[in-house]
Amino acid sequence: METPELTGNRMKKYLEGGKRFDGRGVEEYREMIIETGVSANAEGSARVKLGKTEVLVGIKMGVGEPYPDSQDKGNLMVTAELLPLSSSRYENGPPKFPAIELGRVTDRIIRESKFIELNKLVIKEGEKVWTVFVDIYSINDDGNLLDAAGIGAIAALKTAKIPKYDEKEGKVLFGEWTTKNIPLSKETPISITLHKIGNRFVVDPTLEEEDIAETRLTIGRTKDNISSMQKGNPQPISIEDLHKAIDLSEKMYTEVFKRIEKVVK
Repeated sequence: METPELTGNRMKKYLEGGKRFDGRGVEEYREMIIETGVSANAEGSARVKLGKTEVLVGIKMGVGEPYPDSQDKGNLMVTAELLPLSSSRYENGPPKFPAIELGRVTDRIIRESKFIELNKLVIKEGEKVWTVFVDIYSINDDGNLLDAAGIGAIAALKTAKIPKYDEKEGKVLFGEWTTKNIPLSKETPISITLHKIGNRFVVDPTLEEEDIAETRLTIGRTKDNISSMQKGNPQPISIEDLHKAIDLSEKMYTEVFKRIEKVVK
């Protein structure tokens, strides 16, 4: 059920004074919990909680042919599944737009930042490469799945080990890993999603705040560079607001990065 109009109007009045229903400031995240190694069978895994929002992210690797336009690189595939148990708004069946968007936005953050060094995942150029599968599952949706998924994907990748591969048999050995990590760049990309409500941008929105937001911007960035942007919601964003969002994303990056680094060294 969408947030009632009366509740939305009250929330907007609160925000005019820099307040939110849950007592946070407009630039304040909910409690963030990051756990890694939550799956015994994945190459890497993470559970992320932002308040009541919770996602699981698993990393698996397989061996196959490279994509036609990148014969000298490994492959990356990101998928998301919005489980009905996480929200009454989700149903079983083929993935709908929200799940497709969640996977694609997370993919762009990883791919465009060149976080995974895909050129180092080649077994035999033009014939055989590693494919990295990033699977996202929603456990509970109380807003900001985009950032929870992005943080979970990065944390899971940072802890992932390359599995053992039997070249003679041509198969990956399930449940057996090498001591090698997936090759990653030194710069860590993070998803920072900003929702504009009235004249203010808020970070880490609850589901009710997402419902009343006029526009949304997800910025994939490292400390010094922006690698991707994805706008959501129909209302346009002005150049002035775009600059405000970019400045705020830089500020928020430092906070989120420190929390990831506490868990993943």
